[in-house]
Amino acid sequence: MAVQNFLYWIFWLGRILIIGFEGNTIVLSDAHFASRLIIKPMKHIYVAATGQHVGKTTSTLGLVANLLEHGLKTGYCKPVGQKHVSLDNKVADKDAILFSKVIGFDIDPKIHSPVIIGRGVTKSYIEQPDQFSFVADIDYAANKLREEYEMVVFEGTGHPGVGSVCEISNAMVAKQLQAGVIMIVEGGIGRTIDKLNMCLSLFKAQKVPILGVIINKVLPEKKEEIEYYLSKKFEQMGIPLLGILPYDRSLSFPIMETVKQAVGGNVLLNEDCMNNRVEDIIAGSLVDIEEFSRFQNILLVASIRRLNEAIAKVEQISEMKGLDESPLSGVIVTGDGRHAKWYDTADLNSPYFIKHRIPVITTKLDTYGSVVKTSRIEVKINTRTPWKSKRAIELIRENLNFDLLMGQIDALKSI
Repeated sequence: MAVQNFLYWIFWLGRILIIGFEGNTIVLSDAHFASRLIIKPMKHIYVAATGQHVGKTTSTLGLVANLLEHGLKTGYCKPVGQKHVSLDNKVADKDAILFSKVIGFDIDPKIHSPVIIGRGVTKSYIEQPDQFSFVADIDYAANKLREEYEMVVFEGTGHPGVGSVCEISNAMVAKQLQAGVIMIVEGGIGRTIDKLNMCLSLFKAQKVPILGVIINKVLPEKKEEIEYYLSKKFEQMGIPLLGILPYDRSLSFPIMETVKQAVGGNVLLNEDCMNNRVEDIIAGSLVDIEEFSRFQNILLVASIRRLNEAIAKVEQISEMKGLDESPLSGVIVTGDGRHAKWYDTADLNSPYFIKHRIPVITTKLDTYGSVVKTSRIEVKINTRTPWKSKRAIELIRENLNFDLLMGQIDALKSI
């Protein structure tokens, strides 16, 4: 049955020929791309989401780590990426770098991050599509991973339509990879179902099988209601509900480096402490014992005029609470929005900052603007936030129905 389906697929594409079997593996050759496509009986997973910042990387990281814990030799790939960094003179997606650090593998961009749609690529592709080999590059990566692993988890990018301008949308790539899709969507009822239907339509158009859905960022007090109605609706839709992940505030905590970028700041002191996490924000004029719900990992935002007064109050409250360590994760010294230099560097060399190794940032923004910018930060897991990686793995372990997922994967073997 499986070979018949593949034959239909081969006839439809027109240019691919079967060249034989290697053990229980079907091997196809593609004359157009001069590449080999290796298809093993075990199906693979493609993690997609209804949009950015929904929890795709968090869920993918948890899936890979927990599949490994379940004894499955599992590989990872980000077939199409957008945000990238240079690594040993090679370009790789940021998420691929993260996974190599957390999961523990030597990254090869050609295998783990084969396609990067950087600035200007879409225009170049429209002008000269024949100059690009995106499909062949993805095939090469997938073949290498399939040779080494019994299962590969492919992480999508953005919403399902991202990449369609280059004919490598999430839905197109999932079909190319012969992978079943897990869709990540934020918690809710009506809006969640509406977004899910819209996004799944692209995969259904490509006849990509849906393994199930993970609902992310569900408030604990809403979980029972959401689970009841979504389970009922998903059953009507014929889509498995694989798990409901609770909203975890710690995953939204930025670090000082992210704060600096958000406010366009410069680091004046203790730059080596920019990985400090920020759990709360307080303006210098509001520093008082009643203002603190949690007196730890606080970002103090103050003008140069109020800075010393604010620090004195922080010291006083710390003494009242019997704290040896500073509750501050960092300080932003704000400007007036007009002058490039509104402070004397000597005024910022406070013994308190030096003693407690507190990073100090200056920004041209005023205090209100700095607080707004910081509070609107969209935070992703990265190599500088190891506590988030650990928590992502725990959330999947605690809330995903792995028996149901593996049953869905096993069911695809006979397709």
